[in-house]
Amino acid sequence: MSTFTKPSHIGRKISRIRELRDMKQEALAQALGTSQQTISALENSEEIDDEKLKQIAKALGVSVEALKNFSDEAAINYFNNFYDNSNGTNFGTNNNCTFNPLDKLIEAYEENKKLYERLVQAEKIKWSI
Repeated sequence: MSTFTKPSHIGRKISRIRELRDMKQEALAQALGTSQQTISALENSEEIDDEKLKQIAKALGVSVEALKNFSDEAAINYFNNFYDNSNGTNFGTNNNCTFNPLDKLIEAYEENKKLYERLVQAEKIKWSI
């Protein structure tokens, strides 16, 4: 019996990453300066040359390594770890606010008030000349 493993299907990985990025084949084709049919053919390919892979990775906003090593399981694990819900939020555990947002709002209001008063004063000077 052979222990031959099935080679990684790079086209399927490109397709999954494109779908996860909410990108249509037409958009990827436009980014690569090619046709939708060419993208469809690429996504059905088991192997793609490295130069083309670099262009595709750049258009998808990922690294070539991310393309080559992509798996649905790894993506699920990434999002499960990223959205750790242990403290009741969807932003992980390091989200302690170091300022009072209401204080910042009042500061912005006061600054706005000062700017408005300077503007009114400048208009008064302009029209008095």
